[in-house]
Amino acid sequence: LISINKKKGIYSEIITSPAQSKNISKNLKFTKFDKINSKFRKFINSKYKIEETLFISMGSRWIFSGKSINKFFKNNLINFHPTRLPQNSGATPFSWQILRGDRISIRLIHLIDEKVDNGPIIFYEKSILPNSCQIPKDFYEYYNSQLKNFYEKFITLIIKRHEFALQKQSSYLSNYNPRLNSDLNGWVDWNLSPLNLQRFINAFDDPYSGSLTMINKKKVRIKKVQIHSGETSNHPFVSGLVLRNDEKWIVVGLNSESHTLLIKEVIDINNKNIVKSINVGDRFYTLEKNLEHAKKTRVKYRPKGIRK
Repeated sequence: LISINKKKGIYSEIITSPAQSKNISKNLKFTKFDKINSKFRKFINSKYKIEETLFISMGSRWIFSGKSINKFFKNNLINFHPTRLPQNSGATPFSWQILRGDRISIRLIHLIDEKVDNGPIIFYEKSILPNSCQIPKDFYEYYNSQLKNFYEKFITLIIKRHEFALQKQSSYLSNYNPRLNSDLNGWVDWNLSPLNLQRFINAFDDPYSGSLTMINKKKVRIKKVQIHSGETSNHPFVSGLVLRNDEKWIVVGLNSESHTLLIKEVIDINNKNIVKSINVGDRFYTLEKNLEHAKKTRVKYRPKGIRK
């Protein structure tokens, strides 16, 4: 996006939080702030005419107060959101999209107000996700590939002084998605239906560390799974049971008479794939206390990282 701005003669600057700065290329210059405070405002005022500046939020960790939005940013503050609004407001958008089976991709821009992902929609476009999009990494790559063209369309319209028709979001259609964290929320419930189980495991796959479960009294992570219907019929009691080891993958029973799960990666505490060493008759399981903790734990991030 910086390169697009340069091409169009627009000066731009990256301002980010300490935690998110770790993900920015070392080839790009950026400034870090813990919070929106007097130091932040002094920095902006020393370099920009706010009335002539567009402020773009992309996954911001800061909380923008109504006072800051109106009096400091002069309502020139917008947010990029990668899923439909108001149906999918909140964080960890692609994991929630996978959990819900939502196959429509959105690039959307809205004005920021004092509520999360709530301001009127300015501009958007949509497309159907490719079949290859199955895990968050796929979603991120597809979104980023579409974002460049979308952003260039938008910024070109701004340069041409295009007038946008604002679309107010309908609150009665809204859903809020809290943040997710693999280490806290990623415990597998082996009683889920095959489809919901596959979606759950996929939602915590790359670039995240994987969903959690136990086998032989040891904690492991699971990635790269598929539902399989090519085995003989089973009883729900085999859910989590390793039925066969085909060296590069294992066949695991599910809470279903006709479906099993193919697993290609079982990661141990040393970050090693131990699929080859898993024996038939071993069983994956998750303790009730871990499932309960996963559901009752709400993850919150601050500019410096996850809140303990």
